[in-house]
Amino acid sequence: MKISELYEKKKRSLSFEIFPPKKDSELKNIDATLEVLCELKPDFISVTFGAGGSSNYNRTIELARKIKYEYHVEPVVHLTCLSYDRAEIDSFIEVLNSEGIQNVLALRGDRNPKLPEKDDFRHASDLISYLKQNGDFCIAGACYAECHPESENRVSEMKYLKRKVDAGAQLLLSQLFFDNEKFFHFVDDCRIAGIDVPVIPGIMPVINAAQIRRMVTMCGASFPERFQKIIHKYEDNREALFDAGMSYALSQIIDLLVNDIDGIHLYTMNNPVVAGKICEGIRNII
Repeated sequence: MKISELYEKKKRSLSFEIFPPKKDSELKNIDATLEVLCELKPDFISVTFGAGGSSNYNRTIELARKIKYEYHVEPVVHLTCLSYDRAEIDSFIEVLNSEGIQNVLALRGDRNPKLPEKDDFRHASDLISYLKQNGDFCIAGACYAECHPESENRVSEMKYLKRKVDAGAQLLLSQLFFDNEKFFHFVDDCRIAGIDVPVIPGIMPVINAAQIRRMVTMCGASFPERFQKIIHKYEDNREALFDAGMSYALSQIIDLLVNDIDGIHLYTMNNPVVAGKICEGIRNII
């Protein structure tokens, strides 16, 4: 099923993101995580992409196949393009088609000095356009509630985001953020810019202070004062930080749902306990 059908039916989605384990031995152990996540009945699960692997040996595709055929949940495969040429992307398209995987999150990918950049796809919009021309996929694009770290300003951000949608992106999944007002303003700006596809907020519960600081540095999300107080007060108390972080994320999600957003995309960090507690807290309101 193409996940765009969810929004055509005006359904509000619940989805998770997971990442493939780095070792083959760990890939076998991910079933315990998937069993818990899939029992929560998400509309889809997105699987992050490790650049540099070939289509014939790619844990993202292997994990997506498992999600679709063993757990009967729609996978969304992340696909980056900055370090691939057309022939390599064609190979990925062939494998996705052969596996019956219909949903792709098309990304430029982070710059990595260890991986040479190629010239065929310089932007995510280039990949989106190519996928649209050479396959029958539902294509999602990424967005940043507080602007991509490389953006000059919000006007430039909207210009490039509109280019993604015009190229064929049918929904947008946001990077993590901790201030809902910034997300609401972002969606307003999208609508003013003529971006009318569903915009799904991405939420990451704070359960590890060092990890969250690293993620915030990478994606440019701001720290609201209330959020800072949680980190400062509980960063040396693992259990207290977990409880406070989960409460903060749950309050974010409830506020988003009350304001009629299109869905919730939860960054699980492969922690099924996190997903389970969030779903328990919103069971009757999503």
